[in-house]
Amino acid sequence: MNPPTGSKIKVTLDRGTEKIIAPHGSSGVMRYFIIIFLMVWLGGWAVGWVSAFSALMGGKAEGGGRAFLLFWLAGWSVGGVFAFFALYQLLRPSAPEEYVLQYPELGYDSGTPPFTMSFDYRSQMNVWRKLLRKRAQEQFSPSDLRTLKLREFESGNRLTIDKGSERIELGSSLSEIEREWLYRQIIQKYRIEQVT
Repeated sequence: MNPPTGSKIKVTLDRGTEKIIAPHGSSGVMRYFIIIFLMVWLGGWAVGWVSAFSALMGGKAEGGGRAFLLFWLAGWSVGGVFAFFALYQLLRPSAPEEYVLQYPELGYDSGTPPFTMSFDYRSQMNVWRKLLRKRAQEQFSPSDLRTLKLREFESGNRLTIDKGSERIELGSSLSEIEREWLYRQIIQKYRIEQVT
């Protein structure tokens, strides 16, 4: 069970059970610039929010100005909540993917990958998915394990497994060679017949 040369994958024994730990990649240097920008922006956000709230409570705004200030304050609050949530995601430490090779089931923990932002217009939906992604912890039964497939695409391979009506991608932050290695380890450990 030696991982490929140069891989960051670790294989450990936990109370006699093999565990494969696959760390997620780095979020890159851009993350720190975004963190600094959000902290500065939130400082300005707090000053604006306090000023608007004080004007609203102090009776300095009347009539249409009061209604506009109330509407602005609501929108500004939503923007602040989003910025705090994004900052939390950027500061949160990542946790590696884990595979617990306990026979006859495979234990899986997706971990928490570091949040990365992309300014590519085509990937904006992916940014929302990453921002709202939850940590998945699953137990794959022998019937689930029979759906394990290494799928080849033009952009590379994908390792997937089906659980009920859901298709789960395994090793998304691994290289193609590491995914192939992980696939072989699971196939051998659980004696799964490969169907082409």
